[in-house]
Amino acid sequence: MTFLSITVDTWMLAGISIATVFSILVILVVVLLLFGLISKAGNNPAVSAKAQVKPLSSASEEELAAVAVALHLYRKDVHDQESGVLTLRETESHWHSELNPTFDNNNVE
Repeated sequence: MTFLSITVDTWMLAGISIATVFSILVILVVVLLLFGLISKAGNNPAVSAKAQVKPLSSASEEELAAVAVALHLYRKDVHDQESGVLTLRETESHWHSELNPTFDNNNVE
């Protein structure tokens, strides 16, 4: 196959395909830019001013105790120590009896 044997229809199909891909990419960029502008418009500084952190002196004893316990548990790392070994055993149950016609329902405890 040489360069001269490629027909005009082949070049037209390739051009249409490339134009379609790039036009979809341009549409995607425009949509993402619009989402960015909408999200920036949604960030109202008056709303964020209301959500200020209250000073430590106004916290109750229960709140301070809860924070202290949470920090203690976080630093102590009281998560379960797993072995990292996963053991899979084949078990037969009734849920797959319709899918497995050779399954004997009488042998299941």
